[in-house]
Amino acid sequence: MKVTDILRVKGSTLYTVPPDQPLMQAVQTMASLDIGSLVVMEHGDLAGMLTFREVIQAIVGNGGAVGTRIVRTVMDDSPLTCTPATDIDEVRRMMLAQHARYMPVLDRRTLMGVISFYDVAKTVVDSQDFENRMLKAYIRDWPEKDEKSG
Repeated sequence: MKVTDILRVKGSTLYTVPPDQPLMQAVQTMASLDIGSLVVMEHGDLAGMLTFREVIQAIVGNGGAVGTRIVRTVMDDSPLTCTPATDIDEVRRMMLAQHARYMPVLDRRTLMGVISFYDVAKTVVDSQDFENRMLKAYIRDWPEKDEKSG
């Protein structure tokens, strides 16, 4: 299974933010949309990711307040990325190794979407459930043993 399979099911809704946007405005967007990340885009290219992890670190570092910081000062400017053709097992390994919860999907320089660790886990569980159902159906339909052969 490939990343493109996740994107096909998930859809292509993208939430982006410019790097010079006030952090407070980005946090309000994340809260109102109930999302854990925003893709930071600059001049049509991926500039970074802003996730709740960076937001929390910024708030703690600023004495418990968002303050007047801008997105660029807190974003992850080198996020882990993958392509639509990347295998799901490779994505799982990459996300686990880097403790990444969100991963932009790029086709060359074009942003195709963002997948989350939840998306990957759900895809794996759905695939295993399907395989399990198919195996159970196969076993149920197993031909009876011929009495003569033994």
